[in-house]
Amino acid sequence: MTETNNELNAITALNQGFVIFYPTEAVFGLGCDPDNEQAVMDLLAIKQRSVDKGLILIADNYSQLLPYIDDNKIPMDKRPEIFSSWPGAVTWILPASDKAPKWLTGKFDSIAVRVTNHADVKALCSEFGKPLVSTSANLAGCEPVKGIDEAKQVFINKNLFYVQGELGLGNKPSQIKDAMTGAVIRS
Repeated sequence: MTETNNELNAITALNQGFVIFYPTEAVFGLGCDPDNEQAVMDLLAIKQRSVDKGLILIADNYSQLLPYIDDNKIPMDKRPEIFSSWPGAVTWILPASDKAPKWLTGKFDSIAVRVTNHADVKALCSEFGKPLVSTSANLAGCEPVKGIDEAKQVFINKNLFYVQGELGLGNKPSQIKDAMTGAVIRS
């Protein structure tokens, strides 16, 4: 198990293909480089989650998400609601770019994305230069873990890099909304 230390920082860990455990707006998350297929597969194996379900990307700003979404397919009348909710704890399902890898979109032609307002995550994405995969730190079907100590018990013998930090002020995972239909997937 990899510990947070001065020899390896979160950016180095992400560049080396590690899955990171880190605080988000409301729950601890597991994340990795979205362009590293092996890292994503490792994350899915840790969570015991199917690749078909797709994953959320979390970013410092909308520009970081552009390689993964098809911006031209977002109707003009939907844009004010999307962009006024960011930065914040609202995840939007948007049309996926043709270049968005299937290991991120799963069985869908859309992708779930969020521009975060969590200062530490914003800084991490900014320094990394792109979004992170962001999924709650839990085994599929279980409640998210409450901190690093619990994570070390739940994810025993998993090669995680632990990022120190505080959760945001949210009290539940981000709301998920479909930008095209307006449907609330998770409230």
